[in-house]
Amino acid sequence: MRYACTALNRTLPASAHYVRATLNNVTQGTMQLAQEILSNNSLAALKGVGPKTRDRLARIGIESVQQLLFHLPLRYEDRTQLTPIGQLQPNCHYLFEGTIKAAGIVPGRRRSFTIKLQQDYSTISLRLFHFSAAQTRGLLPGKRLRCFGEIRFGRHSLECFHPEYVILDEDAVDPPLPQALTPVYPSTEGLHQASFRKLLDQVLPQLDTHSIEELIPTEFIANLPNPESTLAMFAQFPLGKTLRILHAPQKSEQALLPICQQRLAFEELLAHHLSLLQVRQRLQQLMAPRLAGNDKLMQRFLTGLGFTLTSAQSRVYEQLRAQLAHQEPMLRLVQGDVGCGKTVVAALAALQAIGSGYQAVLMAPTEILTEQHFRAFSDWFAPLGIRLCMLSGQQTAKQKRDALALIASGEVGFIVGTHAVIQDAVSYDRLGLIIIDEQHRFGVDQRLSLRQKALDSGVCPHQIIMTATPIPRTLAMAAYADLDVSVIDELPPGRTPVQTSVLDNSARARVVERVHKACQQGRQAYWVCTLVEESEAIQSQAAESTAEELRTTLPDVQIGLVHGRMKAAEKAEVMNRFKAGATQLLVATTVIEVGVDVPNASLMIIENAERLGLSQIHQLRGRVGRGSTASHCLLLYQKPLSANGKRRLDTLRNSSDGFYIAEQDLEIRGPGEVLGTRQTGMLQFRIANLERDVELLELVHQTGNAYMRTYPNNVKPLIDRWIGESVYYGNA
Repeated sequence: MRYACTALNRTLPASAHYVRATLNNVTQGTMQLAQEILSNNSLAALKGVGPKTRDRLARIGIESVQQLLFHLPLRYEDRTQLTPIGQLQPNCHYLFEGTIKAAGIVPGRRRSFTIKLQQDYSTISLRLFHFSAAQTRGLLPGKRLRCFGEIRFGRHSLECFHPEYVILDEDAVDPPLPQALTPVYPSTEGLHQASFRKLLDQVLPQLDTHSIEELIPTEFIANLPNPESTLAMFAQFPLGKTLRILHAPQKSEQALLPICQQRLAFEELLAHHLSLLQVRQRLQQLMAPRLAGNDKLMQRFLTGLGFTLTSAQSRVYEQLRAQLAHQEPMLRLVQGDVGCGKTVVAALAALQAIGSGYQAVLMAPTEILTEQHFRAFSDWFAPLGIRLCMLSGQQTAKQKRDALALIASGEVGFIVGTHAVIQDAVSYDRLGLIIIDEQHRFGVDQRLSLRQKALDSGVCPHQIIMTATPIPRTLAMAAYADLDVSVIDELPPGRTPVQTSVLDNSARARVVERVHKACQQGRQAYWVCTLVEESEAIQSQAAESTAEELRTTLPDVQIGLVHGRMKAAEKAEVMNRFKAGATQLLVATTVIEVGVDVPNASLMIIENAERLGLSQIHQLRGRVGRGSTASHCLLLYQKPLSANGKRRLDTLRNSSDGFYIAEQDLEIRGPGEVLGTRQTGMLQFRIANLERDVELLELVHQTGNAYMRTYPNNVKPLIDRWIGESVYYGNA
């Protein structure tokens, strides 16, 4: 198991200094001071922390001594040995020594101060682009230097730009080499690596003898399952010792870094898991309405559908139906691949709430999806005598006033809208069920706001979170421990697999001809662009110019254009024409990613596909293949293609399995991007890595409840240590 913190290869950046590791020779006074600092936990107790430094530390989340200790290195540099100049290799970092043979200012477009450093018969050039007069006076021929930096190929020899260096005194013994590896910390503007060293030097001496509080007792670690694994070694690493090794590892302790990393990763994952369990406990203490539903209403709906539910849809609805009938608030994630029929299941749940005399609200991430949902639910619910309304940011003031009045009076049973449904002006009458579609497209605080509106009115609503982007199991365990999970793992009959091809932009003319042929055969097509207007900064064909270009090239094809900056009425008109078949080719931005259902569309072109995430492309691809005709998706990319871009496109070409694609997306983009939590800090782990630490995550799930029961007084301190205020967002 590899940890980023243990990467000691010589390609690491040169930005950190040696952290003092001679811990056994500190004075008694220093030890007493360090102990006071640990007890006080205030940064003000540290020398060198004034208002400016305190503000800079706060920018990276450090406001106490404990937070400083848990601000761990990203990686390490090995400065424990000197490398002869003759053995230096390009693209690596080294510690090396030599004597200055020549030095001077080299004029040119970018003036530099260049030094020729020699050792025996080997030389290297040191180049400083930012230098002072004092440096030019001090770095004279005959002086000996000890340097650290990255070696590069130069015009005539190896070079090192802006190395860290010290001038060695000819009359004194050379300073000893450090015995510890050099940590490189995450930092911010104005905070140098030396600043971290000086601050930690005041605290580290006490960690072996006066450790900070152990919140995971040794007996708990000793009783973990699988005692033969490396996890059994946790008991040998108290927290203080673990932190001391991670901040200032001796060269001989290099092999201990992975187990120390695991020790803290387990604690961090446990803290996150406990926070979610607490959310669930708090939710269970609230009372939700019993939504028993109306059997006659439900039967009328099912009869009018015109198709039979799949077994997966029926199974998931039964899970929802059972929970909705109880007073314990339901919080359930319903996930399934594109086109599996989640919307119908949501409609059944909404009918159960409406049939019990309560309102249901569906929040969707885009105007187009909101309009699609409104039309679909109107077709289903209006014949049943259920009144609906829509709320969106692009409605007129009168339309909004009328909708708000209907919602507040309880005259409408079902509301569908964008984030407009959480605005202050919205007041619900009896909100019993919240449905959030494409949850990853909302910020966590937006999801929280919608539930809070119902809580303000004295009722805790049931909540369904839906996503067509399957959540990898690892991510679901970490992010949704407080949710029940239902999976619709079956597609309705009649869906045809989509064949995916990857082409570079030079094949554009052939792609246009293929679109032309499909339209002549009576089929429809999408052409997706990633920008609305031309941009010189990004090589991307904008939707507007692409539509104009295609109209010129294909004069006999009816072409429509839709993008997010159009007014709601304009978008609705364009989409209606496309659904009706009046438009053959729809040029669009990614606003059509979700909710668009046109069975006659069998061809999807996605430009600059290398710029989009895997799950987003998979969603776009899901707009075709909804009818009985063979469907195709063509991914156009712009050269040169990065390694990650090639990996993404190859994944899509070779797989249509949404769960596999989601796993790959998690590996490439990380959990914050996949879940839509980047803006809140949620799931931005300091130590843990969800892909790497699956074994630890399994242990956390097996033992989390036992820890909460056995050590209830430790739960809050552990959560505060690792999460702090971010736990607020766990309520969403």
